[in-house]
Amino acid sequence: MQTAVKTPIEWAKAACDAIMAAYTPQELPPAGRWHYHQGVFLCGMELLTGEVWKTRYDEYIQGYVDSLIDEQGNFYYARDELDAIQPGLLLFRLEERTGDTRYRIAADKLRRLFDTLNMTAEGGYWHKDKYPYQMWLDGLYMGGVFALQYANAYGDDSLRQMVLHQESLMRKYMKDEATGLLYHAWDEKRQTPWANPQTGCSPEFWARSLGWYVLSLARFIELLPQEEPGRAALLTELGALVKALVRYQDQESGLWYQVVDKGEQPDNWLETSGSSLFVYGIAKAVQYGVAGEEALTAAIKGYEGLIQTVQFDADGQFVLPKICIGTSAGDYQNYVTRPTSENDLHGVGAFVMACVELDRARSQ
Repeated sequence: MQTAVKTPIEWAKAACDAIMAAYTPQELPPAGRWHYHQGVFLCGMELLTGEVWKTRYDEYIQGYVDSLIDEQGNFYYARDELDAIQPGLLLFRLEERTGDTRYRIAADKLRRLFDTLNMTAEGGYWHKDKYPYQMWLDGLYMGGVFALQYANAYGDDSLRQMVLHQESLMRKYMKDEATGLLYHAWDEKRQTPWANPQTGCSPEFWARSLGWYVLSLARFIELLPQEEPGRAALLTELGALVKALVRYQDQESGLWYQVVDKGEQPDNWLETSGSSLFVYGIAKAVQYGVAGEEALTAAIKGYEGLIQTVQFDADGQFVLPKICIGTSAGDYQNYVTRPTSENDLHGVGAFVMACVELDRARSQ
């Protein structure tokens, strides 16, 4: 397999095929749950189908969704968190492709979460009820992309302003002007131990949370109408963030560190899911014209660094290592002591997305 894989699209296929060989759709971990881990991976697979049409990829995605949603559009999901919305991204293409109305019913249920989730004083969604008054960068992707796809599919235009408002609050409270990066989380009440008593921000720039943010910006720009007020500001923000990310790229490996701005620390380490999301975001910025040749070179270097990291198991199947497991906001030690995993679904999903968009950026 190592010698057969040549192009970014072939690497993306190898990644998807490895997961399909290891798990049935119903077994994708955490098995039997409506969960963003599966959602991120399957969204990567769905993006790949736009480049290489594979019936078995469509069938695999549908197999996951159909194992959880019944004939009346009912399914079990957490009703107190943004994370539960993310797998809903799979519903739109399924309804369009099959005409099955239960996918619309399920999407409507997830859309109504925006009417019931708790919010800060300025209308920013809590990431989860168990993290009161906290906004996390992760949540912008978990809920925001679904909201814009729902608006485009079903005409709920109010969702566009909601999404733009969420992003503006994160920029207002979580962006560090000195580095151009955004902190992982913000606590409006300054109650949690990690919160800066003056700003409310968590103390570090965690790679994957920044990855979710750059992924969100790129997808929002793609989904918003050209004339939508606020879209131009997102393009500007994406271009600025890409410049910041390129500055912090490790020049030897092409990857990014778990704590992005502290690569000089001996206990910090290079992480693949965040690096994949950065490659994706940089490649999109190049396609949008807000980043140039230097950025494209950085994206290619990041992609090549990811390929150098890839391993193969005894059966010749793709293995992506150095993926940080699920992680809450915290201090430096919280991030650098987190365990890593191999072929964790949100890492593989991010890798597939990176490969597809890098291929597009190099081809334009």
